[in-house]
Amino acid sequence: MAQTADVEAAPKSPAPNQPPSETHSAAAPPPPRAQSFFEQRPHAKTFLIIAFLVLVVGGVALWFYFSTYESTDDAQVDGHVMPISARITGYVSQVNVNDNQQVKAGDVLIEIDPRDYQVAVDQARASLEDAESSARALNINVPITSVNTTSQTSTAQAGVENARAGISGSQQQADAATAELAEAQANNVKAQNDLVRYKQLVDKQEISQQQFDQVVADAKAKEASVAAAQATVAAADEAVTQARSKLVQADADLQNAQTGPRQVLSSRARALAAEATVQEKQAALDQAELNLSYTKIVAPMNGIVTKSVEVGMNVQPGQQLLTVIPLDDVWVTANFKETQLRKMRPGQEVKITADANGREYRGHVDSIAGSSGARLSLLPPENATGNYVKVVQRVPVKIVLDPGENQDHYLRIGMSVEPKVYLDRSR
Repeated sequence: MAQTADVEAAPKSPAPNQPPSETHSAAAPPPPRAQSFFEQRPHAKTFLIIAFLVLVVGGVALWFYFSTYESTDDAQVDGHVMPISARITGYVSQVNVNDNQQVKAGDVLIEIDPRDYQVAVDQARASLEDAESSARALNINVPITSVNTTSQTSTAQAGVENARAGISGSQQQADAATAELAEAQANNVKAQNDLVRYKQLVDKQEISQQQFDQVVADAKAKEASVAAAQATVAAADEAVTQARSKLVQADADLQNAQTGPRQVLSSRARALAAEATVQEKQAALDQAELNLSYTKIVAPMNGIVTKSVEVGMNVQPGQQLLTVIPLDDVWVTANFKETQLRKMRPGQEVKITADANGREYRGHVDSIAGSSGARLSLLPPENATGNYVKVVQRVPVKIVLDPGENQDHYLRIGMSVEPKVYLDRSR
């Protein structure tokens, strides 16, 4: 044991200038140096370089791939919601659909009791027929009035001419009677003078009594002629007066007849008023028939029905009774960040994944909204404050499905989807 210890201690402190002893030359060689990982695996560096290059290439490829599209999970299916309301007041007598039922355009959804509106149609039709009868009668009176007034005018003009001719003839007769009266008066004066002279002669018995009696008879005859002539003059004056009265009456008749055109115009005006009444009654009948047609509420388009009406309800105009959702025309409203819109344009291809079934739909960008969603909210944010914090805004983008993508109508309004807009693919 002690000899072994001496041998092991010898190498640690050899004496200077002392040749190696036999014991030292017999010691074990130093242990070999440990090899590194790359020395043990000479191909590892190559593999690492290749892996690094693959990662770089894959990273660049991924970067290029993710830069070719923009996606968001803030998107949902959107579409039209058609509220169906009543246009008249009435009692709901029948509801022909149930909730979530598929309907086609023109299907009768609700029926309102039509009896009141049928009565209104009958009344309006009767009023129209009465107005049409009155209008026909007044239209017939127009030509009759025109002919009558023309005939009256001609008759009145002829009466005026006849009255003037009568006045002229009566005046001539009156002048002739006056001349005859003057002649009779002159003859009467002569006869009376002769009577005075013959009276003196008969008193002297210078003529016979017979001659004197002839003179007396002639004087009396002349007096009678004067009386007759005076009666004739009076009759002629009366005839002139009557003729002038007839002329005045004829003038009045002519003036009355000259109002005939106005009477014709008045008759035509009454006929036009009657025709206007007919049009008014026709409009009332049309309105009544429209109201009757409104008792049947029909579907404006194909879609799914959601109802809020039951039989027995009394509805009012404008009261919403049903909602029809047309699934043939749905689209996607995607709220992209404003930083994602730099290269987004209408017409770019879009792939849409629905959360409900995982199916992929194809479409394209239709349009980009004119404002952010925050601006369209009920309470838009007010940024003009001292504590303003910039927040990335989201802008709605309308994405339209390609034809035939939703033939099974699986997509419903409000469903969540994830669209991918490929920026370098345009239609």
